Amino acid sequence: MALHRLTGIAMGVPDLDAATGYYTEFGLSPCGPDGFATVDGGQQLRLVQTPTRRLVALRMGADDQDDIARIVLNMHTLNVQTQATPEAVALTEPLSGVRVVVEIAPRLTEPQLTATPYNGPGRLERLNQRAPAVLQTERVQPRRLGHIVLGSTDFEAHTRFFTEHLGFKVSDRIRGRASFMRCSTDHHNLLVIAAPVNFLHHTAWQVNDVDEIGRGAIAMLEDHPERHTWGLGRHMAGSNFFWYLRDPAGTFSEYYSDMDCIVDDQLWQPGDFERAGLVSWGPPLPPSFLQPDDLAELMTASHTRS
Repeated sequence: MALHRLTGIAMGVPDLDAATGYYTEFGLSPCGPDGFATVDGGQQLRLVQTPTRRLVALRMGADDQDDIARIVLNMHTLNVQTQATPEAVALTEPLSGVRVVVEIAPRLTEPQLTATPYNGPGRLERLNQRAPAVLQTERVQPRRLGHIVLGSTDFEAHTRFFTEHLGFKVSDRIRGRASFMRCSTDHHNLLVIAAPVNFLHHTAWQVNDVDEIGRGAIAMLEDHPERHTWGLGRHMAGSNFFWYLRDPAGTFSEYYSDMDCIVDDQLWQPGDFERAGLVSWGPPLPPSFLQPDDLAELMTASHTRS
């Protein structure tokens, strides 16, 4: 696979100070002007002031110059203009206007962490000691940006663009509504869902385990219960544990862990789920998750920009 990970995003927000405070509290480390880093991925979020919330740019890592040249050629066949160097290619994604950058970047090297010890029937991994999670007090810090989710007025066209012309692969689908796509061994790095306007639905940040999801979310909610959106639960597509929160601009942010890993495309059979395939277990899906409260505002802003 030529593409190998998401390297970062630029996200537009109306209130930079509020967003900066939120993502610092979320566990990202401020770096440079309006930039934020994860533990393993380096700088992966940049905040940009915009009238309404939106995805400004999406960056992906590629292995070498041949990968860059392939994408330049693919964009030429689509009559999409590019700005290219031997190290990177930038273009405007034609459906949503998001700036897409594919850049030569090293593959992510994640440290070999000690597995969380769990006790269960016939499996005793933790003896004569308390569970480590109940003793931890430090703030949860996301390891890396795992995926983003985009609302799309034509999710099938978006799926074709990212798979046929950039090199993503489809992992699963929600029938007639969504495509889960990957550019790494993660089950998905990009999900596009049918929506009345193109918008950034949520960003997802990997943490070590389900205990860190719980600790991170509870800390975020302690003084701000209005941030809660959906969780704790486990998805069907991707299998990951999740908890969703809402940032000050209205974009959802997800702590997740235990995502399906696809290392052999021939051994993975994409599923075609109904909408219920979004969740294996957890609280009922809130209506505002699929139809955010500010959709009308985003639609108005989209018409103004066009």
